Amino acid sequence: MDKNDIRARIRTRKTLLDQSERTDAAVRVFDALASMAAFTLADRILVYNSLPDELSTREFIARWKDRKHFYLPRVNGPDLEILPYDSTRTHLGSFHIEEPDGDDLTDIADIDLIIVPAVAYDRCGNRVGRGKGYYDRLLARARAITVGVCYDFQLLDDGLIESDSHDIPVNFIVADRRGIFRVERRR
Repeated sequence: MDKNDIRARIRTRKTLLDQSERTDAAVRVFDALASMAAFTLADRILVYNSLPDELSTREFIARWKDRKHFYLPRVNGPDLEILPYDSTRTHLGSFHIEEPDGDDLTDIADIDLIIVPAVAYDRCGNRVGRGKGYYDRLLARARAITVGVCYDFQLLDDGLIESDSHDIPVNFIVADRRGIFRVERRR
């Protein structure tokens, strides 16, 4: 299936969710993520600031911000910059995403865990993003463990997501009802 077809299919499916389904799914996903050893051992965590159609990260950040160091991405041209999370220092940035303010950039190599947003995943860790390649360029420079988070319907059968040489798969996927999957790489 073509990536644009996948994006359209998932976008349509998300419109069918009501607010309580969105909230319940986010709680299940982020509770499962918090139970993972990768999260327990991580100190510096890059997380996305959620758009309305994504699993909300707001409650998760609020719950853990006093025990973990969170970082958010900020678009700078074709790349993402990483800055510490501070709820009082954000602005509405590129693509209407709330982004961090400031000059205190963090090297992606210093991040322990990255929570990666995507439109869809498969069990091989392949992702369909929004089509700009920001996360692929960022993940190519990262050493951190990567975790994709999604609604169950965003986790597609193997082979449905075609990957290109520049696509960077995630290490784990957490789906709202199906739970945690360790990605099995094909050889």
